[in-house]
Amino acid sequence: MLPPSLQDITAPQGICYGCGGSNPHGLHIKSRWDADGVHLIAEHQPQPQYTGWPDLVYGGLIAMLVDCHSNWTAMAYHYRAEQREPGTLPRIDCVTGNLGIKFIKPTPMGVTLTLRARVEGEVGRKSRVVCEVYAGDVLTAIGDSVFVRVDTGQLAAAAHGREG
Repeated sequence: MLPPSLQDITAPQGICYGCGGSNPHGLHIKSRWDADGVHLIAEHQPQPQYTGWPDLVYGGLIAMLVDCHSNWTAMAYHYRAEQREPGTLPRIDCVTGNLGIKFIKPTPMGVTLTLRARVEGEVGRKSRVVCEVYAGDVLTAIGDSVFVRVDTGQLAAAAHGREG
């Protein structure tokens, strides 16, 4: 039995398409600390509608998986840096500042994907996350991205022109 995911603990009502447990059409990505205490791990089995070229996973799906899992990695590291358990208040939220994906090999359909992510360097307002994507034992993509800690209420207000 796996322990509860960070998404289930911290954002049980989350609606994000990639990782929100309350999105009925979403992928429901679940991120958990690896036994090594350094990486966060998530697994995903791509469904046929996410085929790119015949028998290969669509690159946009890989980018979305890296984005969501890396963001949760940044937030998990922030909780750890503050010596707090995920789910404690005030909630920590991050957004994507820069998403970088390097596709190394084609990613086959029909194989469970494993994402292994860690914060590289300092945990700060902006944190760099490296996320490896494996199809079975084969490394197929690497994400190298920056995530920014934010107040989501202020962020939403600014996006809708309600800045005060």
